[in-house]
Amino acid sequence: MINKAQSPKSKVQCPPICLTIAGLDPSGGAGIIADIKTFTAFGCFATAAVTSLTFQNTTGVFGAVNQTAESVRGQVLPVIEDFQIAAVKTGMLPTGEVIEEVARLIQEFKLPAPVVDPVVRSTSGFDLITDEALQSLIKSLFPLARVVTPNIAEAERITNLKIETFESMQAAARKIYDLGAKVVLVKSGHLVHDGKTRDLLFDGESFEVFEGQFIETKATHGTGCTLAAGIAANLANGKTLNEAVQIAKDFVTNAIRTAPHIGRGHSPINLITENGK
Repeated sequence: MINKAQSPKSKVQCPPICLTIAGLDPSGGAGIIADIKTFTAFGCFATAAVTSLTFQNTTGVFGAVNQTAESVRGQVLPVIEDFQIAAVKTGMLPTGEVIEEVARLIQEFKLPAPVVDPVVRSTSGFDLITDEALQSLIKSLFPLARVVTPNIAEAERITNLKIETFESMQAAARKIYDLGAKVVLVKSGHLVHDGKTRDLLFDGESFEVFEGQFIETKATHGTGCTLAAGIAANLANGKTLNEAVQIAKDFVTNAIRTAPHIGRGHSPINLITENGK
């Protein structure tokens, strides 16, 4: 017998489903754990595939065990065969074979064009991808991306350009576009102008500048992952790319401002927040 008091009055609407394909940070500040928290903050249902088991905390990255292409495919297939994926975000893709497999899955199953966060080096200086794998990322995944979101250090490694000014950010964005990316978002980080950060979006024709408040802090662990995941979640929610970037940038700024300051190194930011609702 059905207890009417416990039965739902109306069918619950299915939230947009987002998929992150990235590394696992056991300390919870970056990688798929940060992505899952961000997807959830924006009202999306989070799914994930692990590309690498990293050994890290707020003070640094101490090693990693990378997954095989077969393992990544084995994780992704059951998800995409069961769910309708609204957005895809990629993070740490440590080897050429994993990158090629992710590109193959996106094309084979006609998944949404991914938000590609080209994670190449940790804040502590640990290389998370080889030069050979980086070339695979550029060749195979950049052309499939909805947007590629390098920070300055990542943009420098991708382009071999030194970025010290706003003009050199523009040059790097143009070069990454010329390498095959349809749209590029170069994040300014600590390159500050009049107390503001200026992230730069380039679509091959024009530049869009997204300004934000610069906050002097060590609470920056996972900011890149969170921004990319926030963009993906907002695309899943039907926002335009420009709207998604602005909303995600504001979300990250507030998460830095209200960071819990835990750990002995670069604290994770605050992803237990309602500003994504």
